[in-house]
Amino acid sequence: MQKKMLTESPLRRSLLLNGLCGIAGIAGMAGEPRQAHALTARTLKFPRDRGSHPDFRTEWWYVTGQARANGEDKRAFGFQLTFFRSRVDSTQAMTSRFSARQLIFAHAAITDVQGKKLWHDQRIAREGFDIASASQQEMNIHLRDWSLKAEGATYTAELPAADFVIKLKFQETQSLLIQGNQGLSRKGPDEKQTSYYYSQPQLTTIGSLEVKGQRFEVTGKAWLDHEWSEELLHPSAVGWDWIGMNLDDGSALTAFRLRDKDGSALWDGGSFRSPRGELYIFSHGEVIFKPVRRWKSPLTQTTYPVEWIVRTPADFYTVRAVIDNQELDSRQSTGAIYWEGLSELIDSNGKRVGSGYLEMTGYSQPLRL
Repeated sequence: MQKKMLTESPLRRSLLLNGLCGIAGIAGMAGEPRQAHALTARTLKFPRDRGSHPDFRTEWWYVTGQARANGEDKRAFGFQLTFFRSRVDSTQAMTSRFSARQLIFAHAAITDVQGKKLWHDQRIAREGFDIASASQQEMNIHLRDWSLKAEGATYTAELPAADFVIKLKFQETQSLLIQGNQGLSRKGPDEKQTSYYYSQPQLTTIGSLEVKGQRFEVTGKAWLDHEWSEELLHPSAVGWDWIGMNLDDGSALTAFRLRDKDGSALWDGGSFRSPRGELYIFSHGEVIFKPVRRWKSPLTQTTYPVEWIVRTPADFYTVRAVIDNQELDSRQSTGAIYWEGLSELIDSNGKRVGSGYLEMTGYSQPLRL
């Protein structure tokens, strides 16, 4: 039986977004935004660092993966869920309970590979009033009836939406993958463009996915990212291209690049961890993204590369979208239009070696965090 979605009224969303625009407009009167500073490498501590870091401007918890229906048809799906927390600088000195000091956003999507269709939804609310919260002690985020929680080595996600429902459990099979320098991941030519960043690849997945009232019991594999930053994007950056890939042999591949307005790489990086746990952190200049095939969105008229050659120190890979139309329009929450979808990973010998998610931002318009 399909769950009923607790919806947010368009009027309330409009008032919230308009209010934030007003807040931004009077930022000079309320005090200048806090200046970003270079972060320093530190030992990440768990479970504390699975929780929220409200002193940082931007943070997200992100789970993607692929799953197949149990039974004879083995119907294939991709899934994506992301919770964002954003600090509103101009309201930090306000004492009213109604002040939008922290905002919680969420995006969720299911890719129906057989049906060649993407289903997606989004939410936004200010933190508080038992409507939205992100715990500082442990990964425990909720936005109305959407939630992502961690307990030990198990993560639970429940996201009932208008046309679909995600209800999954993820179990760790490997240790955390600490990205960059002890979790400090450089994202630009200025040392201020850094984030704290870790991943949890190769998560076994079990649960159910529901699309238009049809429920599928599924099993699969997932990837979790958690990242927080004071300043992620260089002023010249318009967006990024990123992949997180679970390889069939147990390896894990991360690769990304930040782009400037002419499409050139402003920064790049990533990592490769072998099945034995050997970790290689890519240095700047070691990752190259080369587009092979493009697709134009009929909805937004935005063109995205949906097949890439990605050169890394581990191998030259082909990354190919399983379906082209995996564009997400989040203008009712974060304001961005971006492409994020299930893709397959092919090695330099032409062999399919894994799958995961490709994310591309800043193709419709420059991304602003």
